[in-house]
Amino acid sequence: MISKLCILVVALAAFLLVGCSKPLFPYSLDTYPLVLTPSSLAKIEDGRDRFREIYCAVQRDHGSGLPYNRPCEEVILRLEGELEPKGNPVWLGPSILKLRILIVSGLFSECVKFTSAYSYARAHLERYGYKVESLPVSGRSSSTHCALEIRNALLSMEILPEERIVFVGYSKGVPDILEAVVAYPEIRSRIAAVVSVAGAVNGSPMIELVNKPLQDLLKRIPLSQCPPGVGDPFESLKRSTRLQWLSRNPLPESIKYFSLVAFAEREDISTILRPSYDRLALIDPRNDSQVIFYDAIIPGSTLLGFVKADHYAVAVPLSQDAPLLSAGLIDKNEFPREVLLEAIIRAVEENLLESD
Repeated sequence: MISKLCILVVALAAFLLVGCSKPLFPYSLDTYPLVLTPSSLAKIEDGRDRFREIYCAVQRDHGSGLPYNRPCEEVILRLEGELEPKGNPVWLGPSILKLRILIVSGLFSECVKFTSAYSYARAHLERYGYKVESLPVSGRSSSTHCALEIRNALLSMEILPEERIVFVGYSKGVPDILEAVVAYPEIRSRIAAVVSVAGAVNGSPMIELVNKPLQDLLKRIPLSQCPPGVGDPFESLKRSTRLQWLSRNPLPESIKYFSLVAFAEREDISTILRPSYDRLALIDPRNDSQVIFYDAIIPGSTLLGFVKADHYAVAVPLSQDAPLLSAGLIDKNEFPREVLLEAIIRAVEENLLESD
């Protein structure tokens, strides 16, 4: 089966990295000057207290009837500087705004047909009147090409005058969306917000570890469900590429941006992802196996919070769609994704209402 072949190749690549002793980054002067600074000094709005309040309200109200229910304190991580919730009420009724939520997934997502990001959570949100759909892009193309696909898809949609588009990007889906809103001004008036979930905003050091022959294999291996793409998706995910792009492309101010970050301790990372987690942990153990926690925040965004999950668990329901894999290699995938996506969208909707 094609999907199993994809998983096998990814697993082999991950395990081959374990014994690698070279630095995660090659020595190079090909970089902009960088600084690691607290989010409060980087034009990031801290929305963690309110998002915690919203998530906990959703979980207490109807989380027990949804998959993988657990207390919100076990899901939402508390880092230094988070304010205490103010105790304001949380709206848990039908959607107030006419939001149309478009989910854009990451690298190779097109290649795995048996599962997709937030598939069950999408159905859950629709019960509250939210219109939610997946916007597929080429799983093996560059962010520049995927941005064009996003533009074309958006312009071809029948969007009601009162509808407001909210993009939810997962993993590589985030830079794909950001390139789209910068490159194509004609779509901006339709977009109210962009949300990053475990987004490769600054790229990932993991890309540097995948050698060129393996990258070429992953780009060109024949897959009937996932044709070879346009451009280089691995180049799009390099840290140097993403940081250079961000430095040259200010994000449109007419759109609101939100960031939700995932990371976990090693014992909460699925077995298949632990080799990559271990490599990133040489830089910082606060990673989701693919992205370090400070690389997943959109500049100028509202920081919603940090959740305890690995890169797959935060968005992809493999525990529901591939139980045999979940019993072995992907064994930490049980996560309350319905509650998470609902809390994200309610937080975004509330923010948009306050801005109107």
